[in-house]
Amino acid sequence: MFRNLTLVVSRPSKLALRQLRKMSTDADDVIFKEIKDKGVIILNRPKALNSLNLSMVKKLHPVLTDWESKKTLVLVKGAGDKAFCAGGDVKAVITAGLKGEKKLGYEFFKHEYASNGLIGRYKIPYIAFIDGIVMGGGVGLSVHGKYRVATEKTLFAMPETQIGLFPDVGGSYFLPKLPGRLGAFLALTGHRLKGSDVLKVGVATHLCDSQQLPELEETLMNCSNENDVKSVLDKFNKKDVPEFSLQSVVEKINHCFAPDSMEEIIARLEKDGSTWAEEILKTLNKMSPTSLKVTLRQLELGKNMSLNDCLIMEYRLASNCLDHKDFYEGVRALLIDKDQNPKWDPPSLKDVSEDLVKEHFTEVSEEQQLKAKL
Repeated sequence: MFRNLTLVVSRPSKLALRQLRKMSTDADDVIFKEIKDKGVIILNRPKALNSLNLSMVKKLHPVLTDWESKKTLVLVKGAGDKAFCAGGDVKAVITAGLKGEKKLGYEFFKHEYASNGLIGRYKIPYIAFIDGIVMGGGVGLSVHGKYRVATEKTLFAMPETQIGLFPDVGGSYFLPKLPGRLGAFLALTGHRLKGSDVLKVGVATHLCDSQQLPELEETLMNCSNENDVKSVLDKFNKKDVPEFSLQSVVEKINHCFAPDSMEEIIARLEKDGSTWAEEILKTLNKMSPTSLKVTLRQLELGKNMSLNDCLIMEYRLASNCLDHKDFYEGVRALLIDKDQNPKWDPPSLKDVSEDLVKEHFTEVSEEQQLKAKL
């Protein structure tokens, strides 16, 4: 009998091994370090480019809340040398949704947006080292904070229209505040910006050489007040910054992306006829037509709203996207089957009705849960 028991104990089932591995992974997917009176958050999924999962977003809000009254500074960074945070783990959300388990999506977005709102009103210095890839959820964990330090390796984008979603995590709040119509351009096309560009448009507050980040962090850990923090960040800030990479097409962007109608934006790009406009049209043709119209409406509404109100609106949008086909199809084509060939429904802008757009903005039952946290 004891021999049998020994065999059972020494050879756990495959299911048990998977659960043990998951528990181990979840335990250290975010590392919280306390250094004197400072707090350091390390997003610790480097193999997944530090993409946020439900485990991570559930941990962030309570710690940030606790540290706000106990620390003098909070710094957030990503593990590894490739990414700060490449976004949210929408693959897991969609995989669960396909099984009829939408609760994972509701929970993920609720906890994520609650942290975005908290960061936006944080009372102590919040500093994000946006070194490497910073997209989607990574933008939400950085752009609303007081200080955002980019490097020459920073790669910023909000590419959600490519997966049938919309630029969330407060995108409706910060994108309309970018110069001219750049916010609409970035939101609709998913165009990528590099480090110096991110500084030029105001997504970053400082630009630092990536090799100097360890020294910058160590110096920040010795700051005694916010004036010291400002002085240190300014000391490490690069003085010579290249010209904005989109400078030559800024006027075209402001003209072509000025309308509040996707059809009119397309018409202006077609009329422009330049090589640049042709490339932008090709990009827009790959995106979910529904996402394009929903995103444009979202930005128009968001430009006159507070961050909290934008996040509540975005929670409606995210929840309602879980009831529409394009989010599932976009994630399937890009992240699951990876055939890069989504079948959008409806397939074209002319088929996306006003009623369909309005459906995405209808209130949802889970909305009160987010309001309570905000």
